[in-house]
Amino acid sequence: MKAVRRILVPVRGGPPDQDALTLAFMMAKGQRAKVEAIHVIQVKRSLPIDADMSAEIEAAEGLLDQVERSVDPREVAVETSLLQARDVGAAIVDEAVQTGADAIVLGLPYKRKFGEYALGSVASYVLKNAPCIVCVVRQPSD
Repeated sequence: MKAVRRILVPVRGGPPDQDALTLAFMMAKGQRAKVEAIHVIQVKRSLPIDADMSAEIEAAEGLLDQVERSVDPREVAVETSLLQARDVGAAIVDEAVQTGADAIVLGLPYKRKFGEYALGSVASYVLKNAPCIVCVVRQPSD
């Protein structure tokens, strides 16, 4: 496996984020990699892509600030990014391509749909289209 120098971690604000960040930080420490935490605000098709979403932006900035405070900068270099996009999965893959990410770490909740575990459209898109390693950290079932 090639060296991992840049790790992308999408965050949404929930328990799966912490597990994904913990794994990314562990990977980064061992290889002196950078971690980029991103939050994607999904813009409805009825709105312009650059719509003013002040409330969502404020909440996202608070979330990304928490990520930055959760790690000692002497141990792991962390960057944060806030994106607005129509499709969250495509935005994650595009960011990985643009930044040259070597890995994406996705934190997923344990969701059931019709009695079966459901991966979700964002995770499915990222797994199918990402040009790099994708690590999935799924929460335990209930």
